Amino acid sequence: MKKTLKWLTLCMALLLVLSACGSSKALDEKKEEKNLTYATSKDIGDMNPHVYGGSMSAQGMVYESLVDHTQKGIEPLLAKSWDVSKDGKTYTFHLREGVKFHDGTKFDAEAVKKNFDAVQANKKLHSWIKVSTLIDKTEVKDDYTFVLKLKEPYNATLEELAMTRPFVFVSPKAFKDGGTKDGLKSYVGTGPYKLKSHEKDEQAKFERNDDYWGGQPKLKSIVAKVLPAGETSFLALQKGEVNFAFTDDRGTDNVDNEAMKKLVDEGDYQLKRSKPMNTKMIVANSGKKGSPAQDKAVREALWHSVDQKRISEKILDKTEKPASQLFSKNVPHANIDLPKREFDLKKAESLLDDAGWKQSKKGEVREKDGKKLEMKLYYDNHSNSQKQEAEFIQAKAKDIGMQLKIVGETSDKVAERRTSGDYDLLFNQTWGLQYDPQSTISAFKADTGYKSAVSGIKEKSKLFDDIDTALSTQDATTQKEKYKDILTTVHDEAIFIPISHGGMTVVAPKDLKDISFKQSQYELPFEQMEYK
Repeated sequence: MKKTLKWLTLCMALLLVLSACGSSKALDEKKEEKNLTYATSKDIGDMNPHVYGGSMSAQGMVYESLVDHTQKGIEPLLAKSWDVSKDGKTYTFHLREGVKFHDGTKFDAEAVKKNFDAVQANKKLHSWIKVSTLIDKTEVKDDYTFVLKLKEPYNATLEELAMTRPFVFVSPKAFKDGGTKDGLKSYVGTGPYKLKSHEKDEQAKFERNDDYWGGQPKLKSIVAKVLPAGETSFLALQKGEVNFAFTDDRGTDNVDNEAMKKLVDEGDYQLKRSKPMNTKMIVANSGKKGSPAQDKAVREALWHSVDQKRISEKILDKTEKPASQLFSKNVPHANIDLPKREFDLKKAESLLDDAGWKQSKKGEVREKDGKKLEMKLYYDNHSNSQKQEAEFIQAKAKDIGMQLKIVGETSDKVAERRTSGDYDLLFNQTWGLQYDPQSTISAFKADTGYKSAVSGIKEKSKLFDDIDTALSTQDATTQKEKYKDILTTVHDEAIFIPISHGGMTVVAPKDLKDISFKQSQYELPFEQMEYK
């Protein structure tokens, strides 16, 4: 028996060594080929950047915009410079010369105009983007000068033109029936990588653009491999089947915090985290008829029942900071002090009592006018942390007599509910540093955004007027005042219940260098990365 046990122990040790060697070998092979394979919980989808079905991290490798939004502000990209008229309504862009699309087509002012016009042919889809609603005319002044004319001044024009989509450029040869709203013949941009192949729900391969105007990328290829988030992705990283993972378009990490630590401790990987970029939150739909979420007291009570500190510590492992308002204070115009709603179950119960939501005995669901205090809370079923948060929030809500039914759905389905208004409560997040505050604020008025969520508040008309002024005024003082009014209104109405301020997390080979983050939480500068 002792000999048998000794033999089994030696076999197990040998298997572990071989497994470790297999992992290192697989990682080394990827480095030698100068490639990177990342785990993603969903397919890259429709890579047409003029609609919203595709992965933004994938689109960011292929397509580019006129300008870039960086930590230093707006900087040149495909436009080397620009001029803005005194009235703020005319933007003249001077384009880079010598840039070509992946199919060899020349990038020039005519290509820019065709792309802008293609986006605007489907402008109802883009109503959440303020600049799309204001475009009056597009003109080609000469081969490398493009003119954009607006109906009225808009002070976030450049910020919105810098977004990952839709105002990025597709080769006109890829247009279908002269446009892009009905699809593309192929996915061809000017970016540092080209889409080489795509096997739906399995993987997509991107190869570097050797003729990239910004210089040849160091990594030869990037592969997006579709894997379920959690254990499957963790094992794939351990085995070297993939060698990179990051927070995806919906704020989902493919491996949880514990697994990330283990990968780093084992020695093959490093962990990188960005500064706070967004706010994770619960959106309460004040506009859904018959829903308890229409009652401000219910929304406030729910807010007081959310223990942000404990969620940050126990579920998010302190990787995200507890949030007390819609935007973190490093977001422009958001550095204001608003009254804090602390975690306080007694306060929550008092608010419900005063509002007429009565409880015959402790532990029962409250009622008012024969209606039970019941709501559905929707979350992204690809996000393990959202599920844990939803269950935790559900338990605390029960303590105050509020019944929450938690429902997991795909991120796309949750987004559809946000647009249609078919929800009581749902998890969501702000657009992020590259987009805010203007994008999230604009979405308060957009059918495809949070219009339903804010439509039940008393000061809706004033809120919408304040938004219009904040986004159009050329006076900095007025703009600052209006943003303060807007943020104060939605805070007072408890429409957006903040949970945590988060960012992007990257797990990468320990010898991959020049890993950095953009202002966007949806894409990474892969073209800057290389192995030591």
